[in-house]
Amino acid sequence: MPRIIAVIASLCLLAYIVIATVFLKKAEREETCLEMQTVIRSRNDKPLISEADIVASLKKADLYPVGKSLSLVNTDRIELEVMRIGLLSDVEAYKTPANIVKLSVTEKVPILRVMTSGSDYYVDRDGGMMPANPKYATYVPLAAGYVEKSLATSDLYEFALYLQEHDFWNNQIEQIYIRPDGEVELVPRAGNHRIILGRFERFEEKLNHLKLFYEQAIPKMGWEKYSNINLKYKNQIVCTKK
Repeated sequence: MPRIIAVIASLCLLAYIVIATVFLKKAEREETCLEMQTVIRSRNDKPLISEADIVASLKKADLYPVGKSLSLVNTDRIELEVMRIGLLSDVEAYKTPANIVKLSVTEKVPILRVMTSGSDYYVDRDGGMMPANPKYATYVPLAAGYVEKSLATSDLYEFALYLQEHDFWNNQIEQIYIRPDGEVELVPRAGNHRIILGRFERFEEKLNHLKLFYEQAIPKMGWEKYSNINLKYKNQIVCTKK
C-alpha cells in the first residue's frame, strides 16, 4: 500500500509539472514585454555607449523587445546583437516575472587610440580592438604614424598598458608616433620637446632614466631647454639643445 501511494503521488506531481509548464508557456505567449531596463557598468571617465545607442541597435535588428510577445523575445540573440556594437566586454539579458527584459552590459576599458591614414580605433585593456565612437571620445594616448594592427595589439599595447598603470606617465605622454623604420617618438603634455624612445625593447628602463632626468635636470634647465631627448642608447640620455 505505501508503495502504491508513493507511485500515485509521483504521478500527481508529474501531472502538476506538465500542466503548470503548459499554462506558463501559454501565459508567456499571451503576455507582452512591458519594458527593457538597461544597466551600463563602466570604469571609464566618460561613457562609451548610451542606452539610446543600445535601443537603436536592437531596433535596427528587429530585436527590441518592448511590445513583443515574451515567447518571441530571444535573449540570446539580444546579447549577440548588443555585443556586435564592439564597445562592450560582457552582455547579459534575461526576462523577469514582471514582463520586463533586463539588460546588463559592461564597457571595455580603452587604453590607446590609433589614428592612421586608413584606421581609427581603440585598443582596450585586454589587448583587443574596439571601434572609435565620435560621440564618446575618451582621454587616452594617441598612436599615429606607421602602426600595423599586429604592432597595436602587441608591443604598442604593452607600452600603453604600462603608461596607464603608472600615473606619472599616464599624465605625461600625449602621443606615440611610429616612424617608418619602426622607431618610436613620444610627445609629452608638458614641454616643447620630443622624446626619442627608439625601439620598444627595454622601454621600462628607458622611462626610468627619463623620469630621473626630469626630476634632476628639468628643475635646473627648464622644459624649454631641449628640442629632443634621446633614450635609444643604453644607459645614457642624449639631449639636443634648441
